[in-house]
Amino acid sequence: MTSDPPAGRRQRGPRPVPDEVSYGDLPAALGRQMGERLAQVADPGCRRRLTGVHFEYAVDPKATHDMAGGAGYSLASNWFTQLLGQLAVANSITKSQLCVFLFVAGGQVPGTGVAQYTQQEITDGLNRIAVQKGGKMITRTTVNRAVRALCDYHWVEKVGNGRIQINVRLWFQGSSTDQQDVLAEIAERHADDPGAFPNAVGPRGAHQEELDLGFAVADHVRGRKRNG
Repeated sequence: MTSDPPAGRRQRGPRPVPDEVSYGDLPAALGRQMGERLAQVADPGCRRRLTGVHFEYAVDPKATHDMAGGAGYSLASNWFTQLLGQLAVANSITKSQLCVFLFVAGGQVPGTGVAQYTQQEITDGLNRIAVQKGGKMITRTTVNRAVRALCDYHWVEKVGNGRIQINVRLWFQGSSTDQQDVLAEIAERHADDPGAFPNAVGPRGAHQEELDLGFAVADHVRGRKRNG
């Protein structure tokens, strides 16, 4: 059986912080307790009290990425970026499929994994430089065919008119928390099917095949010889 502490003896250490003190008030509460304690130690007989303690917070400088352009940057799976190169060399994906995916992946709305493009906007976007040079251009029909193939590969998914969901396990612009939220939404949409998007990334059985570029040539450059 423990006895009560002698009367008049002060309990050492800071007093418990009241439950009603919020996190934002915690530094102020601790400051008041520290001030009272320091005043007692410095001059126990003095009735003057330290009324407050000033806290200064230094900003922790962090380096930022230096990326070209003003559209920010995305995180990509290293495995997938190597797979893109391997599939292209093996002619297991077409040039149009690769171009459409890269263009759409680079146009995500941050934190959503969704690119808000119609197929005509994808076509016009991919042709921006080709129009200036008067060279080969991709057609809307080819873009439509490429999007269907990318959906079969589980690289993208259509989620409404003019909205394309990127497989955020392959390519994502946003924080890890944002990515987990998007993955949860996708899983709920597909009833947690392990074989559905964004799982089981294709193409399956990659093999050598003739490269179908599906590009149209402007009339004024037909018949032009290609050197090199």
